[in-house]
Amino acid sequence: MSIRGTPAPLSYDPRWYWEERARRFAGERDGLAAVCSYGMPEFYNRLIQRCQRLALERWLDVVPGTRVLDVGCGVGRWSRLLAARGALVTGIDLSPTMIAQAIRRAQAQGLAARCRFLVQDTAVLDGGGQFELVLAVTVLQHILEPLALRRALTRMMEHLAPAGRLVILEAAPCAPVSRCNTSVFTARSRRQYLELFAEVGLELRAVGGVDPAPFKAWLLPHLSRIPRPLALFGLALATALSAPVDMLLGRRAVARSWHAVFVLERGRQPCH
Repeated sequence: MSIRGTPAPLSYDPRWYWEERARRFAGERDGLAAVCSYGMPEFYNRLIQRCQRLALERWLDVVPGTRVLDVGCGVGRWSRLLAARGALVTGIDLSPTMIAQAIRRAQAQGLAARCRFLVQDTAVLDGGGQFELVLAVTVLQHILEPLALRRALTRMMEHLAPAGRLVILEAAPCAPVSRCNTSVFTARSRRQYLELFAEVGLELRAVGGVDPAPFKAWLLPHLSRIPRPLALFGLALATALSAPVDMLLGRRAVARSWHAVFVLERGRQPCH
């Protein structure tokens, strides 16, 4: 599905895949080709970044001193945003190169004192304490094994401070869709996520939309079979058509959105 990056591998070794992806693209510009859509043109990933930020904005309004755990932090794009607002952020990622880039970028922005970055697997997540906000953006869709997915989500929940909030942004269409799935990515249905959240003891507080425009999802499964100049033109057209729809309606058109923002809290424990 990528125009510049390598196709999805036949077998998925997460450590190798994310480290190779980081080495190729994490140092370019804002590193969006490493953390948004792999190796895609800058204009395409800029729209993804903008729509994600609009969808997340109300949940990232933190007061100074808020403890934040950024799971799958990549190059630290959300960690640095929250640190600039006064939060104390711990970012974790599987890739050492991603973490090195996150540290470098935080230092360049004068935010190193409020950022701590660790190389970790989400399934054995250990942030060293509890946090008022735990954030995970497009992380779970790359955890394909059900047991590892459940472990990762459970560890995120266990890091929540009392009254803390878990904010997750994932590909989660309302209707089951498999046409965009690859060996490194799966679009689970929204119902699957809601059932999983309930199973691990999380309560849904809110759900928001991100990107209801269908044009990119229509085109992406066919990109690898289209000559490159035509693919680039089609991608530019799909991006241009998607931008006004996603940016104006994304948060409100929840049922039509390809991605969703889930806002969760620990469920009440039964009395004994």
